[in-house]
Amino acid sequence: MQFRRSDQSRCTRTLAWVVMPDHIHWMFELQQQTLAHVARRLKSSSALALNRLLGRQGKVWQPGYHDHCLRNDAALIRHARYIMGNPVRAGLVERIGEYPYAWCRWPLEP
Repeated sequence: MQFRRSDQSRCTRTLAWVVMPDHIHWMFELQQQTLAHVARRLKSSSALALNRLLGRQGKVWQPGYHDHCLRNDAALIRHARYIMGNPVRAGLVERIGEYPYAWCRWPLEP
C-alpha cells in the first residue's frame, strides 16, 4: 500500500486513512518532505500500480488535492473520527470499524 511506503521512506507518519469508492482520506504528519512532494508521489505511484493491475493506461486522479492543517490533539481525534466515519455516512457499513479499507492509529468508539 502506498501509505505504508510513504511512512517507510520517512516522508510521512500515517495517523488514519480510508479508501472510498471514489476518493481517499489520508491523515498524516509530514516528516522529511513537503506536502506537494508527498501528494505527487502518492498519486504517481498509486496510478502506476492501479494501471498495471487493471492492464490499462491513463489518468487515475483528478488534479489537485484538499488539505487541512491540524494544530492540536482534539482536532486530530475529531478529524480521525470524520475519516473513519466516511464509510458509515456513505451507507457502506453501519458502524465505524466495520469497513475493511480503513485504518486509524487510535481506537475510535462510535
